Amino acid sequence: MASNTFSAAFVKIPGGWSGAEVDLGDAEIVDDFGDAVTEALGLSGDELALLCVEVEDEWFAIVRYRGDEEPRVFLSDAHAILSDTLGELFAEFAGVAPDKESNGLGVKPAGDFELLSDLGVSSEELLELSMEEGVLPADILSVIAERLSFADELDRLR
Repeated sequence: MASNTFSAAFVKIPGGWSGAEVDLGDAEIVDDFGDAVTEALGLSGDELALLCVEVEDEWFAIVRYRGDEEPRVFLSDAHAILSDTLGELFAEFAGVAPDKESNGLGVKPAGDFELLSDLGVSSEELLELSMEEGVLPADILSVIAERLSFADELDRLR
């Protein structure tokens, strides 16, 4: 796992959100992410949970879990596939195929752009935030956390 990786999960609770740091260091397949989130948050069923991951100044990912529904994932940059094992797993999760022809230039978001739309961050806004030049993944996650009202929990865990 990359040295400067931060990952935390947040669960919607009555009156707000609760968060916990999540260790993805042992993740070998994408299902391990869900297991780590369930364990870190002590989930019991149909709760709405978000896994937020930022890797250095490179990329971020958000995974939405809810009960038996298929997890939904957004990856800020498909080029994450080139960064490390974690990047490869998230790219696979987001349905990104390795592109040997890609020149690696420009940011290329992938996955489910709508995963936060019912919570107050539209797909357009998510894409706009992801593609804004010079803005770090940590800052983008902070903006998203602010919009979804878990910024205090995010700051507490960082």
